[in-house]
Amino acid sequence: MTAVTPPAPAPSEPPAAPGYRTHRTLPLRVEALRQLKRRRTLVIAAILTLLPFVLVVAFAIGGDPSSRSRGTGRISLIDTATASGSNFAATVLFVSAGFLLVVPVALFCGDTVASEASWSSLRYLLAAPVPRARLLLSKLTIGLLSSAAAMVLLPLVALAVGTAAYGWGPLQLPTGGALPAGEAVPRLAVVVGYLFVSQLVTAALAFWLSTVTDAPLGAVGGAVGLTIVGTVLDQVTALGDWRDFLPAHWQFAWADALQPQLEWPGMIQGSAVSVAYALVLFALAFRGFAKKDVVS
Repeated sequence: MTAVTPPAPAPSEPPAAPGYRTHRTLPLRVEALRQLKRRRTLVIAAILTLLPFVLVVAFAIGGDPSSRSRGTGRISLIDTATASGSNFAATVLFVSAGFLLVVPVALFCGDTVASEASWSSLRYLLAAPVPRARLLLSKLTIGLLSSAAAMVLLPLVALAVGTAAYGWGPLQLPTGGALPAGEAVPRLAVVVGYLFVSQLVTAALAFWLSTVTDAPLGAVGGAVGLTIVGTVLDQVTALGDWRDFLPAHWQFAWADALQPQLEWPGMIQGSAVSVAYALVLFALAFRGFAKKDVVS
């Protein structure tokens, strides 16, 4: 009788290296220091810090902006810019929300993975070994934190510069009336928070493009360009109610925070649209990068 040879045992996974832990690869502090030391981070910080000083000089040369609206019956945030430090901070946010704040968000989130690929260091990071999901999560977290820091830096500097130039006082509202200085600061914080949420679409778009291209400029420029396209489409009134599904349609919904009574519906709807788009784009980035053949 022929003896039956038992099947060979399946090969087991090689044991992990001593001390290796997936969650400890590419720590956030390491990635944060790397991004903080980069020249583009310093340039963005310098631009956002200098902008309030430039506007103060512009108002000093051009005179009181409120004088231009007298007799027209129409008052905007620009007209009340020199009324107080809080008014100046609100004006700085108004003039920068449409484009200037889009650039650092696209830069910090679009220059993450693509820059590693352009430096030919991406494959070495993955061979460390850093799991792909961990790599993306670390870079996305630092990109979003850097974007949030940029959005907080601008109004803080503007509030300090405006207070030094125009004094500490109530926030004069374009619709009439004023908010006490103690209430104006929380309202400005609501504005900054909404601006960050509304820019999640740009951040997610830049991050997704960063995972599909090896050109950082392509990812950043693509995100900025598509954001501009969305703004242009929002101006096409023939689209009717379809514009409600465009993130750009809600980019100035934060103005509802600068009313005598804080209004939430517009900001809630705008946040919902922005978060929905962002989640889809983030999912595409993680799914696509997990299957990508990294050769750079």
